[in-house]
Amino acid sequence: MSSTELPEALAATVAGPRVSAVRVAEGERLRTVTLPGLTLNVRERPSDRTGLPPALYVHGLGGSSQNWSALMPLLSDIVDGEAVDLPGFGDSPPPDDGDYSVTGHARAVIRLLDAGGRGPVHLIGNSLGGAVTTRIAALRPDLVRTLTLVSPALPEIRVQRNAWPTALLAVPGAAALLTRLTKGWTAEQRVRGVTALCYGDPGRVTEEGFRNAVEEMERRLALPYFWDAMARSTRGLVDAYTLGGQHGLWRQAERVLAPTLLVYGGRDQLISFRMASRAARAFRDARMLTLPDAGHVAMMEYPETVATAIRELIRERGGAGPSEHVGAPARTTRTKGSDGPTGRRDGESGRGGDGRGQQINRDDNAGDEGNGS
Repeated sequence: MSSTELPEALAATVAGPRVSAVRVAEGERLRTVTLPGLTLNVRERPSDRTGLPPALYVHGLGGSSQNWSALMPLLSDIVDGEAVDLPGFGDSPPPDDGDYSVTGHARAVIRLLDAGGRGPVHLIGNSLGGAVTTRIAALRPDLVRTLTLVSPALPEIRVQRNAWPTALLAVPGAAALLTRLTKGWTAEQRVRGVTALCYGDPGRVTEEGFRNAVEEMERRLALPYFWDAMARSTRGLVDAYTLGGQHGLWRQAERVLAPTLLVYGGRDQLISFRMASRAARAFRDARMLTLPDAGHVAMMEYPETVATAIRELIRERGGAGPSEHVGAPARTTRTKGSDGPTGRRDGESGRGGDGRGQQINRDDNAGDEGNGS
């Protein structure tokens, strides 16, 4: 279970007129895609170059397309990037059918891609977005060139202790109780809690970044559907964890044909680092970047390092269709060192990013999975 919002950060939303506008970083622009029963807000990062392959970024539970604003410009010279606000999050209103399941979110993204004719794309997901994009890659391989998963919310039996409050949002009545208990919390207090939960080192958040996060928190708390979207999406993720057979997320991970980059943080309080080894085995064409000092949102903490790994994936494996990679040997990179995280290509030595790295093969352990499943 994972979230980019503390459950305590949720308060009763107040119905009323449209809230303040969503923040748009320099170089970004927003557009609205209206489909039958569905309206999606899309954040674009136009490039000076034309003819670049498309990329789509999908945020996690409680997040928004703004979670990708640090990473998108670092890849704008090699991909035509867009980030979507999932239904009920960011500036996307709730879906007409009220479906916040993982499958419902995946269907919304698939409809967006089909409507725009942008597939196949380099698909990049974090947390809940990692579960959503895994399902998309399994069901619609024609839409995916490469897949990058940052702390993907894939099922684990021994859920992280700090993830349990988020999981409890799926219990009927829990939302109302948490709302009453946190009624007096300020937006600043809530953001500090979210940062402490999601970052390996909260000190990496700049003053400007913190102010922007507080502003966004205030905006979200004024949305009349914010609480409902959080609770229903949490319930949808919990339900996805219980599915077995061909609908199970791990079974679908095994069906993914696209070359896959897995990114795990050593200080992630929501997705266990132990799951890295299982993920490396599940995805048939996988490489891994582990960041010892990163938390749950590595693309926000260490965007340069994550961008370098994605760039290498696209350069080496992103030019061919998914069917050409069936049975290809998968490679995995693990990083370590006290200086900070980095990634290293297979068989190379030297320094890159923020620290030193060491490569391991897929058959080596990337951590004790320890869940018996």
